[in-house]
This record gives sequence, C-alpha cells and structure tokens, in this order.
Amino acid sequence: MGGLVSGEGVALDLSRAGVGSRMVATVLDLLVQLVALLILLIVDGAIGSGDDAALAALVIGELVLVLAGYPIGCEWLSRGRTVGKAALGLRVVRDDGGPIGFRQALVRGLAGLLLEKPGLLPPLSTAAGLATLAFSSSSKRIGDFMAGTFVVSERAGSRRALLAPVLGVPVPLQPWAMSLDLSGLDDQLALGLRQFVFRASQFSPAARDGMGADFRARVLAVTSPPPPADTPTPALLIAVLAERRRRAEFAPAATMPMAPTAPPVVPPDSRPPSGPFTLPS
Repeated sequence: MGGLVSGEGVALDLSRAGVGSRMVATVLDLLVQLVALLILLIVDGAIGSGDDAALAALVIGELVLVLAGYPIGCEWLSRGRTVGKAALGLRVVRDDGGPIGFRQALVRGLAGLLLEKPGLLPPLSTAAGLATLAFSSSSKRIGDFMAGTFVVSERAGSRRALLAPVLGVPVPLQPWAMSLDLSGLDDQLALGLRQFVFRASQFSPAARDGMGADFRARVLAVTSPPPPADTPTPALLIAVLAERRRRAEFAPAATMPMAPTAPPVVPPDSRPPSGPFTLPS
C-alpha cells in the first residue's frame, strides 16, 4: 500500500499490486502465450513448406509476435490489462495515475522481452527482473521504471480514484488550458490531484474546500500563465488535470507542454462553472 498525504493531512490511498498477484498474473499470461504459440506451430506444420529457412524465419516471427505483441497489444487496447491481470484484478497505470497509452505498453513489452522474460542473458535477466520487482519500494519491475508506470489492484478500491473518466476542460478555460506550461507539474502532484478530484464528494465541505485551496496553490505555483480572474477552484483543477491527460494521450512523445493549437471561439460573457466539484457517478 502506497499513499499520498494532502496539505490538509488527509491520506489519499493508492493500492499497488503485490509481488504475489503479479507473479500469478504473469504465469497465466505465459500459459495464454504458450497455447497461442502451439496453435501457430500446428498451423505451420499443417500448411507445410519445402523451404526450411523460410519456415524458421516464420517461426521466429511468430515467437516475437506472441512474446512481445501479446502484452503490448493487450495493455494498449485494454488500457493496462492482459488476460492474467484481468483475472487477478490488476491494471497498469502511468506514474500520475492515468491510463497508459501505446508508448508505455510498447516500452513495457520490449523491456519484458529483452531484459526480463526471457531477457538477453537468461536466466540472469529473469533473476534481475524478479529482484527489481521484489525489492522495489514501489513494486516496480524494470519495464515499469523505463515506461513510467506501476500496477494497481482494482479490487483494493483504487479504480475510482485512478481510472475514472477525466472531465473535459470547461469551454471558457480551453484557450488558457492550451497555453499552459505544465512542465513543472510532476507525476506525484498530478496523481494527488487526480485522486482528490475523483474523491472530493467523499470529504466534508470544509475538508474539500481546504484541500481544494491547497491543491490550487500548489498547481498555480508550478504552472503558467495564471488563470483568468475569478476562476473557481473546481473548474481550475479539473481543467489542469484534463489538459495534462489530453497532452499525454495525443502528443507523439511524453513531452510537456505541447505546442498550443488555435483556441476555440468563446463568447465574452461565458464564465467557468462554479460551485462544488462535479464528479462522475
């Protein structure tokens, strides 16, 4: 169990997957891959080929496809899950708690193939991968460190805080959000902000207002330019969080900030939404 503590002293829980559940999930995934590989080999034998070199190249290609393509494709398309992870209630997320994209899935898959399982120097690389996972204080393997990800246990109650749909940027704040420099907003602060926004309804009004003011001050201290005058705290925090996720998902690389695009036309009398946080059900 890892956690963050807000400026108001309220713990924001974060349930990381344990080594045991990850190992079981890995074994299940290996069984799925073995079955898939056996099916491909049976098909190859049934088709037959008089060219041994071509057959060998085909088998090597299928081996790479199953060992690397399976985890990459599953984690990308299902936003962090493979068959084994789904069975154990696990999911891969970014270090800021957001859903992973193709880049993170690719890095994790290639790291697993080349450095961990089977690795460039088996069984040494496999042992190194297991040791990294077992002794890492954040329960990360080599691929997690390289991709900037970690694995959470959805059954431990972290799914709502981490993976609930991010609200969009309020229309009146879109020009400001697209011009933001978010390079100073690190993953730790973004993760705390994400959890607070999606758990705000669980706090008392006094605690929610205090924590919101604390997060507002911390966000404004590391971003620029300042928001429009009289921007309500809920709209500001949601806008920053949604814009950061938008850039992470659609930028070709994980760079912050992304070059601003042409802002939408906003009526002069439009105002950002005010009042309490509007959270997904």
